Amino acid sequence: RFSGTFVGNTDSAAPAAATSPPAVAAATLPAVPTIPMVPTIVGVPNTVAEGVLNPNEVKPPASGTRRARVLYDYEAADSTELALLADEMITVYSLPGMDPDWLIGERGNQKGKVPVTYLELLS
Repeated sequence: RFSGTFVGNTDSAAPAAATSPPAVAAATLPAVPTIPMVPTIVGVPNTVAEGVLNPNEVKPPASGTRRARVLYDYEAADSTELALLADEMITVYSLPGMDPDWLIGERGNQKGKVPVTYLELLS
């Protein structure tokens, strides 16, 4: 016969330690301070690491640019994006820390973020 309080147990004696395990664990563990982490990328302005991208502040990488054909018209949601017309050709590249669903697109002197799903990447 097991001692303690179980459902259906006819013995009404409670266990000696009435403190629940989470309360005991929390009371015995030392408090550990947390340090907020802010991602930074060497050589890239902090605006990119924080998710705010001003395409006019970034320069294309020395290598890694590609040509892309635009598959569908795309209307830019804000000034950081580049509006696209179906079947036009643009140059695209990626930046460290950038959302993988977006690339930087360039058309002449215009530059902005473009969604990868609207592009056919060429050589």
